[in-house]
Amino acid sequence: MTQSPESSSKDSATQVDFAVIGGSGLYQIDSLTEVEERIVETPFGSPSDAFTIGRLEGLRVAFLPRHGRGHRLLPSEINYRANMWAIKSLGARFILSVSAVGSLQEEVEPGHLVCPDQFIDRTYKRENTFFGDGVVGHVSFGDPVDPKLSELLSLAAQSVAKTKVHVGGAYVCIEGPTFSTRAESMLFKAAGARIIGMTNLPEARLAREAEIAYATLALSTDYDCWHAAHDEVSVASVLEVMNANIKEARQVIVAFAQHLKSSIDEPFMAHSALCDGAAIMTKSDLIPASTRERVEAIFGAYL
Repeated sequence: MTQSPESSSKDSATQVDFAVIGGSGLYQIDSLTEVEERIVETPFGSPSDAFTIGRLEGLRVAFLPRHGRGHRLLPSEINYRANMWAIKSLGARFILSVSAVGSLQEEVEPGHLVCPDQFIDRTYKRENTFFGDGVVGHVSFGDPVDPKLSELLSLAAQSVAKTKVHVGGAYVCIEGPTFSTRAESMLFKAAGARIIGMTNLPEARLAREAEIAYATLALSTDYDCWHAAHDEVSVASVLEVMNANIKEARQVIVAFAQHLKSSIDEPFMAHSALCDGAAIMTKSDLIPASTRERVEAIFGAYL
């Protein structure tokens, strides 16, 4: 089913409450009803794939396979701006990111869950802002994970997870697609970072500019390459732990929907990230028409 961005953003009957970005199997939830597939085209190109949209615990949710179905996209090849534009146009005000990560600390064992509250950006090839091309803005990002949404996620995970849930800590996002060197891994560990991955930035930055509350459920799959008692991380080891944890991740998503439902109408920090437009520095009449058209769905209300 194809739906234009314009109709997605204006028709309340088709809007979603929150989005889940992660693996293509996350939407295989028994309690997900009214399931449909929707393609959204954007001014920034095509998102990673079509969205699977349904109703979960009374809320409308959109699932997006981050790497495309069949895992076709490298972390650097993901069109993050298109993904976020599409999610915004669908009406979502919340994003739950589900991601495989490596552990940088002994206590975070493979199989554990982590709800990080900070990010360290080590990417360098990715488009990471909606600003530019004639419109300048500066958005606060000191707390990159929405605190209230992260608390709801942590409570949800702890309520259903059979494994340990770690709350807080920094997620180092590297460019990839190779895993980190041993020296890099030791450096990040010494800096106090808790986990390492390749995808949550620039997702979190773009979500903040779009005033969407963002939180991460990280699935620890390995000890990267710093741990002397464990083998270096490999695709085989990651997949083995991921396959074991996917059922638990689905249960957390259901519990998250239950917790979010009770707070869906409350104010969240991220929803006012542009400070009623004060974060946008450029005078409206100086913004080129082509730029205005591209960002209309993101912060057009402030222009």
